[in-house]
Amino acid sequence: MALVTRVADLRNRAFAAVYDPLMKSAERGELGRLRDQVVGSARGAVLEIGAGTGLNLPRYPAVDRLVATEPEEPMRRRLLGRAGAAPVPVEVIAAPAEALPFDDGEFDTVVSTLVLCSVDDLAAAAREVRRVLKPGGRFLFLEHGGGEGKRAEWQHRLDGVWSAVNAGCHLTRNVTDVLASADLHPEEIRVLEPRHVPPIILPFRLGTAVAGGEGRS
Repeated sequence: MALVTRVADLRNRAFAAVYDPLMKSAERGELGRLRDQVVGSARGAVLEIGAGTGLNLPRYPAVDRLVATEPEEPMRRRLLGRAGAAPVPVEVIAAPAEALPFDDGEFDTVVSTLVLCSVDDLAAAAREVRRVLKPGGRFLFLEHGGGEGKRAEWQHRLDGVWSAVNAGCHLTRNVTDVLASADLHPEEIRVLEPRHVPPIILPFRLGTAVAGGEGRS
């Protein structure tokens, strides 16, 4: 068990070290613009789950409050290093998306970009997003995977290997599959195929879902 933990730790450290260089070309192009669209819509008290190395932080508008969670220590170190680039103070907290240490209805907005592919339990993460959102609050997301046709076949074939070398990232997940059961109601979802990213991880889904309950618009 100790060996498995050690291997996972080494994998996560290596992934954190290469993540920004690997993303550099895509971030300068369409992917960076997609992040701008998602993050630029955040309002009020904002929670970003799985904030990684903090690539979104400089993109935020002047929100009332910004909290960023990241469970992996190597990523979190880089996130803390970028926290000063945000327009408001950032609270950085070590927590997985499936067990958020916040009160019910604490946030107006939850942001997730390229995160839900790698959580241990997608449905549980979606339920936690809903729990911490106020009724009528918005879940803003940019996620990838869950293709169709031949692409879906190849994603299923390669998912195990891909996940092993990419810190648990899965190719087969479609975030929209779990929204309704979590009481998150899609307002708009765009299916996109940005350039400068590996075709095997496509499509991307950029969208907004509204938390159910009193106050839903």
